Amino acid sequence: MIMNFEYVLLIILLPLLSFLITGLTGMKYKPIWSGIIGTVSLGLSFSLSWFTAIKYFFAYGKIDAQGVLGDTFLKLTPWNINWLQLSPTLHIDMGIMLDPISVMMLVVVTTVSLMAHIYSIGYMKGEDGFVRFFSFLSLFSFSMLGLVVATNLFQMYIFWELVGVSSYLLIGYYYQKPSAVSASKKAFIVTRFADLGFLVGILILSYFTQTFDFKELVSPEGPVLGHPITAMFMGTSVLVWSMILIFMGGAGKSAMFPLHIWLPDAMEGPTPVSALIHAATMVVAGVYLVARLIPVYAIQAPAALEVVGYVGAFSSLFAAIIATTQFDIKRVLAFSTMSQIGYMMVGLGMSGYGGHEGLGYMASMFHLFTHAMFKALLFLAAGAIIHAVHSNVMNEMGGLRKYLPITHITFLIATLTIAGVPGLSAFFSKDEILVAAYHHNKFIYYIQLFVAGLTAFYMFRLYFRVFWNTEPHYHHTPHESPLTMTIPLMFLAFMAIFSGYIPFHDLVTSDGKALETHAEYIVMIPAILVGFIGIGMAWVMYKKETDIPDKISQSLRGIYTTIYHKFYIDEVYMFITHRILFRGISQPIAWFDKHVIDGTLDGMGKTTELVSDRIKGLQSGQLQKYAFVFVTGVIILLLSVLYFAA
Repeated sequence: MIMNFEYVLLIILLPLLSFLITGLTGMKYKPIWSGIIGTVSLGLSFSLSWFTAIKYFFAYGKIDAQGVLGDTFLKLTPWNINWLQLSPTLHIDMGIMLDPISVMMLVVVTTVSLMAHIYSIGYMKGEDGFVRFFSFLSLFSFSMLGLVVATNLFQMYIFWELVGVSSYLLIGYYYQKPSAVSASKKAFIVTRFADLGFLVGILILSYFTQTFDFKELVSPEGPVLGHPITAMFMGTSVLVWSMILIFMGGAGKSAMFPLHIWLPDAMEGPTPVSALIHAATMVVAGVYLVARLIPVYAIQAPAALEVVGYVGAFSSLFAAIIATTQFDIKRVLAFSTMSQIGYMMVGLGMSGYGGHEGLGYMASMFHLFTHAMFKALLFLAAGAIIHAVHSNVMNEMGGLRKYLPITHITFLIATLTIAGVPGLSAFFSKDEILVAAYHHNKFIYYIQLFVAGLTAFYMFRLYFRVFWNTEPHYHHTPHESPLTMTIPLMFLAFMAIFSGYIPFHDLVTSDGKALETHAEYIVMIPAILVGFIGIGMAWVMYKKETDIPDKISQSLRGIYTTIYHKFYIDEVYMFITHRILFRGISQPIAWFDKHVIDGTLDGMGKTTELVSDRIKGLQSGQLQKYAFVFVTGVIILLLSVLYFAA
């Protein structure tokens, strides 16, 4: 069945057009028009994305009698431009590819981006950089949309870097604040190191396969699956090394340990930026990258996929533990994001390819979708809270349910969702990840089960401290946000509830075939129990002001302090960079360069200058001196000849 999808190019170009218009001409009209232009362009992209998803999944890619999608990979050939010919067989094409996960990501990116745009009209009102903000927001949306529809690794890498630049600009939006500048540089530098690994992985893979194209890389008859690479390096297949390096790029973007240190500091950006970039879109780019290459990982590089699973599991646990001690509400949500992305990586790491083996893949993509909705809701609701009380710190909040009724209800829905309460979206997606882990690796399963309980605990700790607990003395009475901020909250709350009922097992699978799933009570019941235990513990400790948290923190002072300071990972990085790299290596090299290399050249110059000063009298311009030197030279020459002749 052939259908026309050429209009998909508009989904990507509309945000680019908005960026150019607002960036180049935004100062010529009232700032609000920049918000309107950006929001309308994303609204059109949002509508086209949902239309594409419905058209692709239920018409073009409708499951046939054998349970197979029509044409899993749809490359839009009118824009397949032979951009760069590197060798007779290796070339880079610029195009657009539609398949189940790229179509799903179009929906995720445009939905969250549109909600962030609408929300920002109210949240950023009165800001001096209003026009600049919406311009950068549109640039980011364009970059992320270009990334998800890329037809090959190199095209993805181009947009991958553009996403990094966009996030740098948005994190550093408040450039007057040193902390924001530092955070933007930190995010940029850390992800650049990770992206170096990504680039090296791409180069290794393309050298041995002679292709960048995703369709060829995952094809059963392609250069990877059809003709396995046998070259080895240090006792391991070069394909495994390349896939680990590619995952390194994904781990940087998705803030996986130990490349996570940029994410908490990135909360210095405006809250809509946190919702868009650091909750639902950019940080899941790493998950999307691994998912895009899952046949290669699962069939030819299972060792690399095992690395993905263990890194995801550790990151998930590590972040969840830290989140239990934080007091800045955006930092709690930042570590929650890191933990939930770890869950998605676990799903991929516990996945195979095809049939029930691909359950982890489906579950990971399912959780990516549901997480985008409830985490964007949590961040935007946090922004409404900050907007009302002018503080990020939990200790300065309490009793806000009376003042912010819409924010309270929507935040509660998102909190119940992430806690895995039955019937809400995350219950279904997290349960499938736990099932995949249960069948592949019991150790990782028990870690993720514990993380599920921790998640419920720290999220309800946040909820009770903000909306219940003891009400502090507010300098002014908090009030609900305007409609531009509450409408996105209500829409995302609706999605947080009902997105779990989308039949992902039919639509998004590793091999394009419908996947039969069923409830496994041996996994479901423990997950529900640990969730309610976490909620119960938070209820007892934080619903009303008690001394229980203080007693626990005092009795475990050393452990608590270590966790509160994020296990001092940032300090370790600072020690390595400042004490070892800068002071121990860079400073001696700089001294050698200045005093030895530069000193030698300066010495040569000064010697030449000194000699020139001494002999410059020989070039005085006086004829008598020239004649004297000439006659003297002739006499010396004649005497020398006579001496040797005698």
